[in-house]
Amino acid sequence: MERNKCYHEYNELMMKHYHKSIILLATPDQVFDYADDHTRFSSHMSSSSWMMMGSKMHISTDSKLGKEVGSHILLEGSILGIPMFVDEVVTEHKKPSVKTWKTVKVRNLLVIGDYVMKIEIFPQAKNSLFRVSIDYVMPDKNRWLGLLLGDWYAKWCVQQMLDGAKKYFQMKNLRR
Repeated sequence: MERNKCYHEYNELMMKHYHKSIILLATPDQVFDYADDHTRFSSHMSSSSWMMMGSKMHISTDSKLGKEVGSHILLEGSILGIPMFVDEVVTEHKKPSVKTWKTVKVRNLLVIGDYVMKIEIFPQAKNSLFRVSIDYVMPDKNRWLGLLLGDWYAKWCVQQMLDGAKKYFQMKNLRR
């Protein structure tokens, strides 16, 4: 059965939270521009990996490219032959400091349910403190799988985003 619930329909006590920050050798504008490109920032979902069980998701956006409030970001694919679909909508977009997006429609998420992702960027001298966070609920189906792997998956996802940003700016700084 397809679910069409937004995260805010859940009791906030059911939400789980994880965040992590790193310092990047880049200005807040540069970091925001990097993270505002979802095909790049969410590339860990479009690459085959052990965490994705060898599968990958296709990332697409509407005509606003996920760069405005109300813009949609879509992830489609399958894991272990199970078709998956996620429709995210941007709910906050304040360059160069904060962007938030949340699920509005999901199908067959296995280890987490609806979620809210947020990036925050704070100037630090000539650098930036880059924080990525996720608030999420357990999946409606296979809650046992969510209880077993949900926290691990959320941490992996945030870490992949931070690692991608770190690698991007390290490479960019080496080319100077």
